[in-house]
Amino acid sequence: MQMTHKLKIGAAAALAVLVVCIGYVWLAPRGGASLPTKAAAPTAAQDTVTITELQAKHVSVIAAQMHAFDARLDAVGFIDFNQDHLAQVFSPYQGRVREVRAKAGDDVAKGQVLFTVDSPDLVQAESNLISTAGLLALTSKTLERARQMITIQANAVRDIEQAVSDQQTAAGNYQAARNALRIFGKSDADMDRIAASRKIDGELRVVSPFAGRVTARAAAPGVLVQPGAAPAPFTVADLSSVWMVANVVEGDVAALRIGQSVSVTVAALPGRKLQGSISYIGSTVDPSTHRVSVRSEIADPQHELRPQMLATFVVHTGAPVQSVGVPANAVVREGDGTMTVFVTGDGRRFVRRVVKLGLQQDGMDQIIEGLSASERAAGDGALFVSNALALQSN
Repeated sequence: MQMTHKLKIGAAAALAVLVVCIGYVWLAPRGGASLPTKAAAPTAAQDTVTITELQAKHVSVIAAQMHAFDARLDAVGFIDFNQDHLAQVFSPYQGRVREVRAKAGDDVAKGQVLFTVDSPDLVQAESNLISTAGLLALTSKTLERARQMITIQANAVRDIEQAVSDQQTAAGNYQAARNALRIFGKSDADMDRIAASRKIDGELRVVSPFAGRVTARAAAPGVLVQPGAAPAPFTVADLSSVWMVANVVEGDVAALRIGQSVSVTVAALPGRKLQGSISYIGSTVDPSTHRVSVRSEIADPQHELRPQMLATFVVHTGAPVQSVGVPANAVVREGDGTMTVFVTGDGRRFVRRVVKLGLQQDGMDQIIEGLSASERAAGDGALFVSNALALQSN
């Protein structure tokens, strides 16, 4: 009995060992693979690609060089009239246009007649001049006669005093009538002619306030014009200078000062750089765009610029900075947003290197970190090298 019991215990123990072995074999990884481990870190080989000699013909190699990067501010805007030398010319009094003597696009001189108006107010003023001139002549003769009579004691003193008073009153009224006609633009010669001929023409001549160009005309014969009523019969602008108006990000305004020099380029005049200076910096910020209006004045003696032309201006805010630079096409933006260049020694084997960029000016990128002067890198074709590396990694 005792022997039988021992055999049963041994059989049970053997069965347990067998179950454990089977379970170990079942749970162990297949094909002799080991248990999962932490992924290995990328190696330098993953950032290196070698291209063929034929492919290398399509990739230019450039050397990083020291380049002067300006401390400057760029902004986009438009050309506008110099509003300090722009005038909307209205008739000072109501009336109908009699004659138009200039048209849009004409260059006019200061004081040149633009249009004439039949003005009832002018007719009244000229009539007043004629009547006061006649009364002045009458009182002057009366005073002269009274003075002659007093010498022969044929007139009382109070009569000559009255004659003097009447003559002085008439002279004052006559002078007031002449001053009223000066408001209408009449010269002294015009007033003398009206008083002598005793003829009223009622023609109000509206002249240009300064030399410039007629940029708009709304006047036509027979049209009723009133002071300040839009549209203005004529608009005259002095085009010897224009404004360049730009909207600058509020964070950049602190670097700007009145009088700073400005370089302006206009898309309509490729290859040209115009010079000006800042004449106005806005005192408020646009709440919707958070930008500030900045204005510069540009000389334009040849009248090449037109209002609403698109333009950009560059303001130099500091001394140039010497730094490593490469052409913009040598820098590749990766999918994760990093900027890279492909450094090479022989033009066949390229190593990807992450760089930190600064300014971008004149087609050059400033390299703050990651590349040294005289190192060679892919220029034209850098994107091709990046694609070749991506295919190799896959």
